[in-house]
Amino acid sequence: MTIREYPALPQVAADLLRDYEGTASSIISDCMDRLPGAVGLLPYHMSQTIIGTAFTVRTRAGDNHAIHAALKLVRPGDVMVVDGGGDISQALIGEIIVQKAMLAGLAGFVIDGAIRDVDAIRELGFPVYARAVTHRGPYKNGPGVLNQPVAVGGTVVMPGDLVVGDADGIVTLSPATAAEILPAVRAKEEHERLKIAEIRNSINAMTRRAG
Repeated sequence: MTIREYPALPQVAADLLRDYEGTASSIISDCMDRLPGAVGLLPYHMSQTIIGTAFTVRTRAGDNHAIHAALKLVRPGDVMVVDGGGDISQALIGEIIVQKAMLAGLAGFVIDGAIRDVDAIRELGFPVYARAVTHRGPYKNGPGVLNQPVAVGGTVVMPGDLVVGDADGIVTLSPATAAEILPAVRAKEEHERLKIAEIRNSINAMTRRAG
């Protein structure tokens, strides 16, 4: 069955990626009325963060033919965002695809579906978010669509969106929105830094009095 391919949108500007590198997904979400971001997807890697440009894939449930097609087109720094319909009956990727993705320079996977070979993926140290794990392998028949809007974990992801992820989850936003809310993100980071420092100082003072 056919894979429909649409042109990839420009990648997120390098300076915007630098601005958001290391920014907590929770901070970004808080600055967007706590609305955006995928729900129900878990990180199946170690503690790495993920940041890059969304390369979107929509595939039939349990079928990874479109993912193989996308791997031939992704650019270094892209994050492959896969709408697998939330189906967890078949794994859409495993160790072999992850190794191919690493060779292509992919920054990570965000998959609304299942994966397998979790121990190997963790050992490789490659960022992978998914809904579940299963030993059952995928079909490879198609159809699929590349670089069109997708729904992942209850949120709509557009091709070319900024993708930011950490241990708490994944958020996506347009580059224009990312640039617009950056001052609020920085202010929120500083507010939380001061609040945490205040609480720690109070704990230390209480400990000294008790000691």
